[in-house]
Amino acid sequence: MDKVTDNHEALKRAFVFPGQGSQSVGMGLQLFDSSQAAREVFQEADDSLGVPLSEVIFQGPEQALRDTINSQPAIMTVSIACWKAWEEYLGSKVEAPAALAGHSLGEYTSMVVGGVISFADGVKLVRERGRLMQQAAVDRPGGMAAILGLEEMALVQICAETGVELANINSDDQIVVSGDKIAVARAMDLASARGAKKTVPLTVSGAFHSSLMQQAREGLVEAVAALDFQDPQVPIIANSDCAVLKTGDEVREELVRSLCKCVQWKNTVRCMVDSGISQFIELGPASVLSGLIKRIDRGVHAVTLSDPASIRKLGAGWPEASRGIS
Repeated sequence: MDKVTDNHEALKRAFVFPGQGSQSVGMGLQLFDSSQAAREVFQEADDSLGVPLSEVIFQGPEQALRDTINSQPAIMTVSIACWKAWEEYLGSKVEAPAALAGHSLGEYTSMVVGGVISFADGVKLVRERGRLMQQAAVDRPGGMAAILGLEEMALVQICAETGVELANINSDDQIVVSGDKIAVARAMDLASARGAKKTVPLTVSGAFHSSLMQQAREGLVEAVAALDFQDPQVPIIANSDCAVLKTGDEVREELVRSLCKCVQWKNTVRCMVDSGISQFIELGPASVLSGLIKRIDRGVHAVTLSDPASIRKLGAGWPEASRGIS
């Protein structure tokens, strides 16, 4: 496996970006109220999509925000607003991270931050991705469940017996399975019988990161092919195999490949830690990834930047920052 960079000593800080499920009505509103840079992000999202996405983000209703076609561009928009507000706060003291990574949808956000695609193109791409996934879920219904406290190999066996697929390996003790709803229910029963501490059906519209998304993958190929991808300005760690993405073509292939493949989040984090990353900054709503990272490796520092208070708290360690957030 490639190292993130040849300069081991330079590997200190990584930015990570959350995926679907982190959304909540009102997310990002404090940033909108306090940061000019963040306000511009929300306006650009509305203008690029031709729909009032920011109204759905700030006002709901919750069901509208939960719809995949809205939740994916909404989460990306809030994550980018967090990033821009962070840069605004630091001013001349801003530093590029040593690496970028995102969980599923968050991988697309990392592409924007890494300079591979513009935010305008990125937010339109993830809305189309959401539309394709939502349609695939209608045509081939399925579900997902989180299995807590059962080893990966035990779940591999359960997958073989039930027909479900591993969708997210989030940490040693949290793995998500995906597939036909009846098969997912059977997998939950088997996991409980074989020692799982807990099984949790996920509130999602389909069997994401499974072969049931093949229809969406075919549509995504066309959507991705229509865009111009630049080489990443910062190393990006791929969800599907933890490879270091170095070219625009590699990014393009990863986005298509990862739609039906398991998100290897645990290994993605370990790859970065092995390359010298000691601090992870999650930019976006909630703190799902920060919590997972702390469970994956208790020796690293993980923090979430989601509002002005968290930005000010972390930014206090950067002397002479411009303090652009009111």
